[in-house]
Amino acid sequence: MAIDSKELEFIVAALGKLRTEVGRAVVGQQEVIDQTLIAFVASGHILYEGLPGLGKTLLARALAQAMSLQFSRVQFTPDLMPSDLTGHAVLEPGTDGGIGRLRLRKGPVFTNLLLGDEINRAPAKTQSALLEVMQERQVTLEGQTVSLPRPFMVLATQNPIDSEGTYPLPEAQRDRFLFKIDIGFPTQSEEVDVVKAATGHQVGDALPLDKVQRCLTEADVSRLQQCVSSVLIDDRVVDYAVRLTRATRGAVGLGNGAGSRGAIALVRAARAAALIAGRDYATPDDVKRQVLPALRHRVVLSPDAQLEGRAVDDVLREIATRVDAPRL
Repeated sequence: MAIDSKELEFIVAALGKLRTEVGRAVVGQQEVIDQTLIAFVASGHILYEGLPGLGKTLLARALAQAMSLQFSRVQFTPDLMPSDLTGHAVLEPGTDGGIGRLRLRKGPVFTNLLLGDEINRAPAKTQSALLEVMQERQVTLEGQTVSLPRPFMVLATQNPIDSEGTYPLPEAQRDRFLFKIDIGFPTQSEEVDVVKAATGHQVGDALPLDKVQRCLTEADVSRLQQCVSSVLIDDRVVDYAVRLTRATRGAVGLGNGAGSRGAIALVRAARAAALIAGRDYATPDDVKRQVLPALRHRVVLSPDAQLEGRAVDDVLREIATRVDAPRL
């Protein structure tokens, strides 16, 4: 079912407001903001990676504040337990000395936007608690399956693996993130603006979020995300996404390639990117532009490539140039 012109106008205007509000807190980093909006519209989880102090937490907080959604933040630490995320059962005393009953106390994952700060500082046991949450949007507590609120999205931040006190995320968990967005250093002029925003009329280390206004309701968010499924995509474009993903398997420089979730992520992201651009159809260029954020966390460099100092993004760019795009 095609999307009518009025709906497209609403989508473009709503996302334009959201981009503006997030930009009031986050200086520069336009590509990062655009990729965040694509993943958000596609109902996907995001993994941000960058050195401390580059605005990963600020971006997630600004996105949450710009929408009328429930928001929870969890600081991941080495002693964080799975029940600290999902919740646990509490035995309530019965009346008149009778047998009590178990009551489920829900954890912070029962929200719309979950910010997992420094997610790679928790061990694998705690990370595994997020697998069911991220894939099925539900939690199993004491044999009971409890659904999470909709929409639901995990915004996780992590420091590079070589930072002290970090653990590599399990492969199964990395695969559940739609995007991995790398945040680099800003330009000099942007860094000047960052310092001004952080020190002008700010007390201590408070995040500069005062100017961010709510611009989307929960109904608006559901409306946006529902429209993605109506974006048209030609079978040849889907085939292109599959060929890009398959080209990572056995490629020179890669030890492990991307699985089928990689192709699914490319298609979902391409549809969302088309919608943000005001189109009700996706093109091969929409797919190609999502190769880095959608696949960089699903592949692993080969030992030879690591010794040569090659980067995952460079290998993926080479693969993307070798795979022919269809002509529509």
